Amino acid sequence: MIDDLEMIVVAKLNKVDEAVVSAMKNAGKGLTLKEIAANCGETEKKVFKSLRKLFENEMIECENHQYRLLNP
Repeated sequence: MIDDLEMIVVAKLNKVDEAVVSAMKNAGKGLTLKEIAANCGETEKKVFKSLRKLFENEMIECENHQYRLLNP
């Protein structure tokens, strides 16, 4: 039955998404939007869009404005 199957969605990552994930992996701790943008060399607006995409695909979590990967 379809109800018994778990659907796995793979998000297509662009250049900014990959830079954000890389920055978060290298940090090993939660980072703020400003810290991620500084580490990536991208604008906060671009990084925020990327974070939203990663969050919607359940790849990151956010607590107290600190973003971290769920599966580093």
